[in-house]
Amino acid sequence: MNFFKWIMITAMALMCGINVNAQKPLVLYYSQTSNTKAVAEEIATKLGADIEEIALVTPYDGDYKATIERSKKEREQGITPEIKPLKVDVAKYDVIFLGYPIWYGTYAPPIATLLNKVDLSGKTIVPFCTFGSGGLESSAANLAHAQPKAKILDGYGVRAARMDAMPEEVDQFLKESGFIEGPYVKLPEFSKPHAVNDAEAKIFDAAVGNYPMIKAKAVEVATRSIPYGIEYLYTAVDMLSVSDLRPEKTSFSGITIKIYVTVANGKLPVFTRVVR
Repeated sequence: MNFFKWIMITAMALMCGINVNAQKPLVLYYSQTSNTKAVAEEIATKLGADIEEIALVTPYDGDYKATIERSKKEREQGITPEIKPLKVDVAKYDVIFLGYPIWYGTYAPPIATLLNKVDLSGKTIVPFCTFGSGGLESSAANLAHAQPKAKILDGYGVRAARMDAMPEEVDQFLKESGFIEGPYVKLPEFSKPHAVNDAEAKIFDAAVGNYPMIKAKAVEVATRSIPYGIEYLYTAVDMLSVSDLRPEKTSFSGITIKIYVTVANGKLPVFTRVVR
């Protein structure tokens, strides 16, 4: 990257409240299945950033069931897994992109270990994550709670089922956030929410109907145009806590969730993330 280009990026970043100081950012991440690693490498490549993977002393077993059982036991006992010492000196970086998979609605346990060991006070943290349905917002809130003296910026998250869309989305995210320069499409605001009609309910059901961890009824929706189709922001009533735990009940739980759904031109509806 030439000096003039870096000066331009720095100026844009400062306009967004980001303290770059003409210094490389750090991409620091934990990845269990390589999805988060792919996002981390994409970000590091586009930024020309330093990058390091967080490694466990005793890695989780590659088997999904064994990993879930071990992580559940750790949560119940208040245990965080031991991580290997970092090779980089985190203190030397002002901007850190912190990546992780979402487990149980927040960052995976190795990140909790890191946050207990490393002081990020005064640093700008940009979270990024991979997930089955969502967790970016809740994990960012937990980051802010764990490191109250750090500045937590809006982050990027992607479903594991949508990794093919990740490179383009990362490019858009980094440009919108002022970390790199270049043309991008500024998306319009969502329309005012309105009651879901039959056609919109069918789109919602088509997007989430086959996903086992979502059982919800759409009640309101807002829309906006995107370069390749339409994006819907549904407000839905979460029915899992009622119909799954107490089958005799037919009323809704009353808990509302937000679900983003994209309908690309000529393609079937797909949900991109859930905000609980």
